[in-house]
Amino acid sequence: DVYALCPGGQVRTMKLLSVDPANYPDAPREGIRRILESETGIKMPQSSPIDTSRIEWIRMGTTVATNALLERKGERMALVVTKGFKDVLFIGNQARPKLFDLEIVCPEVLYEEVVEVDE
Repeated sequence: DVYALCPGGQVRTMKLLSVDPANYPDAPREGIRRILESETGIKMPQSSPIDTSRIEWIRMGTTVATNALLERKGERMALVVTKGFKDVLFIGNQARPKLFDLEIVCPEVLYEEVVEVDE
């Protein structure tokens, strides 16, 4: 999703796929290009650099990383923690929806191994 606050307070929104190599090589850049074209009326070919002189600031986030985590498609990883804290994430705290539930189902961890290190 693209959200742009344009001069004069006008808000423009647009939806783009985070990954769509058949239509654009980079979604954030494509979103910026399309908003600038729409706002200025100036054609900006995908193959040309974007004129950033009209951009005051950019805040960006994509769903690519979130989806990789949810779908377990990321790289193999380990969790590195201070010695003595290996079980903290497993133990957790008492902040859970059903505090007195006798069958607690923990989500699958994202890491393969926990490595304890001295600080």
